[in-house]
Amino acid sequence: MQILQKVLSARDQVMGLAICRAAGVSLGTRVRFHGSPIVTRVEHSTISVGARSVLISDSRYTALGVRSPTILRTLMRGAHLRIGEDVGLSGAVVCAALAVVIGNGCLIGADVMIFDNDFHPVDHPARRYSTQDDASQFAPVVIESNVFIGARSIICKGVTIGQNSVIGAGSVVTRSVPENSVYAGSPAKFIRKLGPIPA
Repeated sequence: MQILQKVLSARDQVMGLAICRAAGVSLGTRVRFHGSPIVTRVEHSTISVGARSVLISDSRYTALGVRSPTILRTLMRGAHLRIGEDVGLSGAVVCAALAVVIGNGCLIGADVMIFDNDFHPVDHPARRYSTQDDASQFAPVVIESNVFIGARSIICKGVTIGQNSVIGAGSVVTRSVPENSVYAGSPAKFIRKLGPIPA
């Protein structure tokens, strides 16, 4: 069984690297893959993944399992999706039409969704035939360092989550979160402060 596990892990690593390289992703050293991610990069946009980050796309490698592979996508020319160093993503979906930045040391729980756009306008009939040319549909997302986002949370456009903060599982975050704070719920609300990380 251990031999089979090593063979599967080696296959995952080779496939993950090949998928990312074929999509033009900039990879830091020792990025690890468990299962094969889905990666789509629009021409003249950028995706980067920092050193020692881990992308989990297979339920065998995380206690909660994942409903889908990790998905990294840029949606428009000029977009950038940047994942820092030592970041863990488990079946997360990250879509950038403008900019999504995830800082160093973040934990992105199972099936979290992060996006910087509305995908479709609210008004009918535009919502069905959107051309994505309305600037109000887009706003960058910034997740600062050492943030933990609990499973199945949704981080919406225009949100900044301050360093060291925690988002409770199943939350919908529509407004920015200050550093060293716990937020949870739908919509996410303040729960309590956290002490700063010792220097």
